[in-house]
Amino acid sequence: MQDEDLFDIDELKSLPKKSIKPMAWVVGVLAISLAVWGIFSRNRDARELHVWTEAQAIPSVRVLHPYRSDKTASLVLPGTIQSYYQAPIFARVNGYLKFWYHDIGDRVKAGDILAVIDTPDLDQQYEQAKAKVLKAKADENLAQITADRWQKLVVTDAVSRQERDQKVADLEVKKAEVKGAEADLGNVQAFEDFKKLRAPFNGVVTARKTDIGALIDAGKGGELFTVSQINPLRLYVPVPQFYAPMVKLGIEATLQVPEYPNNVFNGAVIQTSKNISQKTGTMLAELIVDNSDQRLSPGDYAEVKFSLAGKENNSLRVPSSALILRTDGIRVAVVTKDDHIQLKKINVGRDFGRDVEVLAGVTTLDDVVDSPPDYIFEGEKVTVMPAKVVPGK
Repeated sequence: MQDEDLFDIDELKSLPKKSIKPMAWVVGVLAISLAVWGIFSRNRDARELHVWTEAQAIPSVRVLHPYRSDKTASLVLPGTIQSYYQAPIFARVNGYLKFWYHDIGDRVKAGDILAVIDTPDLDQQYEQAKAKVLKAKADENLAQITADRWQKLVVTDAVSRQERDQKVADLEVKKAEVKGAEADLGNVQAFEDFKKLRAPFNGVVTARKTDIGALIDAGKGGELFTVSQINPLRLYVPVPQFYAPMVKLGIEATLQVPEYPNNVFNGAVIQTSKNISQKTGTMLAELIVDNSDQRLSPGDYAEVKFSLAGKENNSLRVPSSALILRTDGIRVAVVTKDDHIQLKKINVGRDFGRDVEVLAGVTTLDDVVDSPPDYIFEGEKVTVMPAKVVPGK
């Protein structure tokens, strides 16, 4: 092997110099070509990477156009259910609660006794007033007998007319005293009746705030019972100023309450305040709600839906997902003709769940970004993806 290697070297050395130079040129040119190609390839890859990186930095968005609904307009608002009548029951006399007959949830009729108050002081005043009436009547009888006798004596001149007139006048005084005593008795009798706390109307006891033996102070005490009429019920709804003219007397509404999510109850407007509150910008509407099955309760929160018959909903709508909530208001991202973002402030009307009503700020020609990222900003460059079909459009 060594001999063969030496032979090759020797052979190489024995070659003529003119045959070596072309080979060197070929090797040099090849090396330079490889170097130039490598530099060009790296530059091309760098440019492609830069272009790809910039393309990836531009967010892709999907746009849609605000649209108008062809459905009949409806209005969904919160409301509060209240008793048709509600009466707190207070004591009019002092004493101690002797007994109560009805607790919370009990149905009562007008005049039913809710509780009885033990009033020993009042009882003594009552007995005293009755005694005064008896005494006044006895004095009246005596004055009547005396006056009659003196009427007969004056005929025989046994007594003077002056004396007769005094006895007759005394009779009139005694009669007045009887009326006064009877009035005092009637006053005490009225308070005696207040010992029994009665239901003012047919309804349900919704509160009992006393118990047997409790001290009753008519001057400083709070309510002892509350009686409410729960069929029908009243429903109060604050209506925004924009929709106040549409909510008129007689208009029907449906309502739902959280405890019965699958049930719908019916009501109708019976009165409106005809006044826009300066604090809330709303008009109060009062509805009457049938509660024959007594599933609804006073104090319930209700979601009330008005069907504004004959009113076409011509206002614009956008999906709720397109809204951008900022501290300075609600905005949507609109893509301009040169594919840049413009944040437009909008006025939102009714909330329909999947979409919302837009009262001002955009038109049907605007390209509104659907589900914009939180970091989107004014003037940002974007790439527009194919338009999304909006359900219900």
